[in-house]
Formats: sequence, C-alpha cells, structure tokens
Amino acid sequence: QVQLVESGGGLVQPGGSLRLSCVVSGSIFRINSMGWYRQAPGKQRELVASASSDGSINYADSVKGRFTISRDNAKNTMFLQMNSLKPEDTAVYYCNVEFQYRSLRYDRRWGQGTQVTVSS
Repeated sequence: QVQLVESGGGLVQPGGSLRLSCVVSGSIFRINSMGWYRQAPGKQRELVASASSDGSINYADSVKGRFTISRDNAKNTMFLQMNSLKPEDTAVYYCNVEFQYRSLRYDRRWGQGTQVTVSS
C-alpha cells in the first residue's frame, strides 16, 4: 500500500542542476530517516546522501558541496538538489525512506529509480 514515487530525473548539460523528488504515497505518520543512492551501468549501487532521524546529514565525498538532501514532512516528500552536475553523476538514482505508520510501526521502502544523464 505504501510506496515511493520518484521524479525529476532527465538529461542535463554539465554544470546544470536537477531536483529529484521522492513522495511517500500512502498513509504514514512521518519520514524518519532517508537516503539517496545511485547506480551506474556496470557499477555497484552507492550511497550519495543520507539524513537520520536526529538530523545528522552525510554526503559522499564525490558530491559534497554540490548536492543537498532535504525533506518536507507535511507533504511526505524528500528531495535531492543537485548542482554543478558532472558527467560522472550519470546514473539511476533511488530513494530509500524509513517511515512510521500512524500505528507507530516502522517500515522502509525503495523508490522505482529515476535516470539522471549529464551530457553535452
């Protein structure tokens, strides 16, 4: 019943920006922790950015200073703002969210993935 719906991917030139969104569809109480992952062809999926329930945020060295993770609990949505994009950022991006049901039980889901292509 609960699923994550991603959007915002696309084709962008080097140096450009994209904003990815991940909406938690279904009845939940709130988002607790979240993370953005990416996987390029022939490469292992890697953690790009994460935010824990206590507010701590961590970024991969390759994106630090360029990407920003955030969320809007009122809309059950998380975001990844990507600036100064490079060709090596090309990958399928996945969101992963740990959330709390209104019953207070915890659960987590993966998004379906959205393609980001950085090319001139």
